[in-house]
Amino acid sequence: MLDDRGQVSLEYILIFAVSLIILIAFTMPFLNETMSDTFDVSDSLKTKVDLSKIADAIKHVYGEGEGSKQTVSIDVYKPVKIDVSNNQISSKIKLNNNQYKVEKINVHSKLKTGTFKLNKGKNSLVVEWPVGNENMILYAV
Repeated sequence: MLDDRGQVSLEYILIFAVSLIILIAFTMPFLNETMSDTFDVSDSLKTKVDLSKIADAIKHVYGEGEGSKQTVSIDVYKPVKIDVSNNQISSKIKLNNNQYKVEKINVHSKLKTGTFKLNKGKNSLVVEWPVGNENMILYAV
């Protein structure tokens, strides 16, 4: 009597391996796209949090009036350009699909309109409203 169990096990392992290869071949492109979208959301949220920190400092200085000053520490993972206007602060984020998304936070202030750049790593920003000056100023330390 011949034993067919070894051949059946080998066929089972071979069928399982081929099925696994086919499954991986079809799911990898979807996984890459999903990870890319996840990184975009993460970058967007990090930028929004940084803008919120700056906006809170601006609101604090505006609320206290002339002569007040606030320092904010921000740690950014890549260089970011921040646009400041009278009614909002914003930043443009490049997504992985080469499109851009603008994150904005509305803030009532007396800041001059302008743009400044945050370098990769730790940055310290000062929001100040000098005595006798009509406008607030924002600068990096």
